[in-house]
Amino acid sequence: MKPRFFILMGVAGSGKTTVGQALAEKLGWDFFDADDFHPPANIAKMASGIPLTDEDRAPWLDSLHRLIASALKTNRPGVLACSALKERYRQRLLEGNQGVQIVYLKGSYDLILQRMKKRTDHYMQPEMLKSQFEALEEPTAALTVDITLPLPTILGQIMANIAQDEIHHSCQRSE
Repeated sequence: MKPRFFILMGVAGSGKTTVGQALAEKLGWDFFDADDFHPPANIAKMASGIPLTDEDRAPWLDSLHRLIASALKTNRPGVLACSALKERYRQRLLEGNQGVQIVYLKGSYDLILQRMKKRTDHYMQPEMLKSQFEALEEPTAALTVDITLPLPTILGQIMANIAQDEIHHSCQRSE
């Protein structure tokens, strides 16, 4: 099945928003940043350097799940930039939602820390990166993309994956 929705996941600073916006523009789809769906209490907690708990994340994940389900139901394909660091978080987002492709933006701690130190407009502080890597459960059922690659190459890999899915499913139908 050709993806109708993408979740770009990874730790803070991995390029989810940059890649997500570029991918959505290329596809002509809606773009959503999961950071925009955090309640103010979560943002305040993270801005203070306190990692979120699973309890903090539950309502946020539920709202993102509803967003994906609504987009799919109304045939409005989209791209969501979302950390989705743990397998259970990804399972919550995918639950009952067919046609969603996860793309894991993978990079080293040192590279991402350098990127985060250059940011001035984000509440996620570089000191929080260690907790992100500690919480990260690398996905096995995702397209993994190396973030050291230039943006056009990253987009090319994602687009090639879409084309490969179309070829694979077309071949299955004709058999």
